[in-house]
Amino acid sequence: MANYVKATNFYTKDALLTGNPAKIIKGSEIDDEYNAIATAIASKADTTSPTFTGTPLAPTASAGSNTTQVATTAFTTSAITTAITNALAVTYPVGSIYTSTVATNPNSLFGFGTWVSFGAGRVLVGNGGAFSAGATGGSADAVVVSHTHTATSPVTDPGHAHNVQLRYNNGSGDGYSVAAGALTGSNLTLLSPGTNTATTGITVATTVASAGVSGTNANLQPYVVVYMWQRTA
Repeated sequence: MANYVKATNFYTKDALLTGNPAKIIKGSEIDDEYNAIATAIASKADTTSPTFTGTPLAPTASAGSNTTQVATTAFTTSAITTAITNALAVTYPVGSIYTSTVATNPNSLFGFGTWVSFGAGRVLVGNGGAFSAGATGGSADAVVVSHTHTATSPVTDPGHAHNVQLRYNNGSGDGYSVAAGALTGSNLTLLSPGTNTATTGITVATTVASAGVSGTNANLQPYVVVYMWQRTA
């Protein structure tokens, strides 16, 4: 936009002496001034629906302004950033968990809040029942290791009969063997008394084959590792 600049200083003509040709106001001077004014006016924007060219400037309104004044790009950018930040702050209140596959602290991403690393090496379990929010437990290596069992089975034999051979003395020093229950006569003396019944207690040891698998992380479900952050302020 062009600005009007006066070409002729008419005020200085008054100080000139009478008869000085320069004291005379010429029509061309007046015409030049009006032409310059017309050119300047023509290059100005209209107050109604103006069309600007180049890079027009305007004062930046204060953050949060809600009037009909012109909103500059600086004001608009600030307002959009503030709106996004406020929306994220509602989405992630204090105590909420943010997960990501990159290690960037959410404060650098969102521009608000204090965030700390959370739940390293753990999976999340819903609150309720035997589980309370914030409680921890379990182990990534809680595997059933390879092992054996030894079982003892007490068995009682109810008793059973045995045929045994007994020695006797007939008075002459000879020893004879006969079946149990076949001895008769008062002149028979038992050399080796015995019994024909017995009750035996039996203990049976049973070894069970190995069971389980030894190995770190052998009992984890299929998983994917992420970064978890908790907002604390």
